[in-house]
Amino acid sequence: MPFKSLDELRSACLDLPNGDQSAADAALRRQDVLTKPQGSLGRLESIAAWLARWQGREMPKLDKVKVFVFAGNHGVTAQGVSAYPAEVTVQMVANFSGGGAAINQLARIAEAELEVVPLGLDTPTGDFTSTAAMDDEAFLAAVSAGYDAVDADIDLACFGEMGIGNTTPAAAISAALFGGGGRKWVGRGTGVDDAGLDRKVTAIEAGLTLHAASLTDPLKVAAALGGRELAAILGATLAARHRNVPVLLDGFVCTAAAAPLARLHPNGLAHTLAAHVSAEAGHRSLLEALGLPPLLDLGMRLGEGSGACLAVNVVRSALECHARMASFAEAGVSEK
Repeated sequence: MPFKSLDELRSACLDLPNGDQSAADAALRRQDVLTKPQGSLGRLESIAAWLARWQGREMPKLDKVKVFVFAGNHGVTAQGVSAYPAEVTVQMVANFSGGGAAINQLARIAEAELEVVPLGLDTPTGDFTSTAAMDDEAFLAAVSAGYDAVDADIDLACFGEMGIGNTTPAAAISAALFGGGGRKWVGRGTGVDDAGLDRKVTAIEAGLTLHAASLTDPLKVAAALGGRELAAILGATLAARHRNVPVLLDGFVCTAAAAPLARLHPNGLAHTLAAHVSAEAGHRSLLEALGLPPLLDLGMRLGEGSGACLAVNVVRSALECHARMASFAEAGVSEK
């Protein structure tokens, strides 16, 4: 297990590489001589430079794109915060294995490998309205599982999740890290009615009150209010940074899971892009708080890494233009 204590994990979160500035600069210089007005491809140009920085080469590649879906169950579902029963998590993991979910189709189209990582599905986390979701040992085990999943030979990683009830922990973490109370961050998740929405707010406020002493430490916030799949995403995001792997973050839950890294280090999520802004109520506010403008806005709220996987196609398009367009000199086109 990479992390034996919260102090070890905190040190790892503070010791982050900055990527290869020279590679990014070279990619931007190339963009300036391609057969187009400078800047005319908008964010596609900056995506190419972002890839170059974190892959450490002027001409990035996307030969190995991998989608990770981390799955976990939550004790807070006992508070009636989800429209679906907790057993759906296990059933959907089986659906992923059978190829029947949206993420299976999107991964195929994006030419991405899919890996599903179940985390203690038979044992839900603690109900954070009455106890910590995870003690230090359980939290570190989940973070370590995510950290170990990401290999250095991946060209681009996409992170997603599956866990009935997990928009409630995501909202609780967001409230703890950025303030505003439960009402600001809570949404309808899988489709709860107004009474269910109120139950979510009540649960979050109870959790924030119970764990008030932990709210100044982002790692303790993630342990007390989060879930195993959220902790694994945090670990995977940290591993990607240490191993110079660029990352596409999926929706609200995935972004909230990675957010403690940004609270610990001012540039903690510099190697990530927000793939999309979901229809879940708190996601847009969370992206704004983190300074992560989304690539797509399609009204999605599925999770599973679906928005991240869809955005792979945008990143591939950026790379194709960067790598295959001719320069003015090569094409014999006059510059301005």
